[in-house]
Amino acid sequence: MTALVYLAAAVAEIGGCFAFWAWLRLGRSPLWLVPGIVSLALFAWLLTRVDSDAAGRAFAAYGGIYICASLGWLWAVEGVRPDRWDVGGAMLCLVGSCVIMLGPRTA
Repeated sequence: MTALVYLAAAVAEIGGCFAFWAWLRLGRSPLWLVPGIVSLALFAWLLTRVDSDAAGRAFAAYGGIYICASLGWLWAVEGVRPDRWDVGGAMLCLVGSCVIMLGPRTA
């Protein structure tokens, strides 16, 4: 379930950030900010749904998912195919996310 929440959070965050990008960098209407703000609020809410005893740990582990989703956005929305360095870096980040979330914890 955590992976699905992280994936939904990544889509919400990237979509919200892209709305601001579209407004500031692509010259789109300021009305793009409305769905952007809603999307970023949804992102924050979704991260609170992650099963973790500490917010910082949940946020840190999310980083790897965000990086992979950003590269998916790069390819699907912006039409730029990630190169081998992008893919390798993303895989490295996912391994780090797994270590953070699945590592044994002592009380």
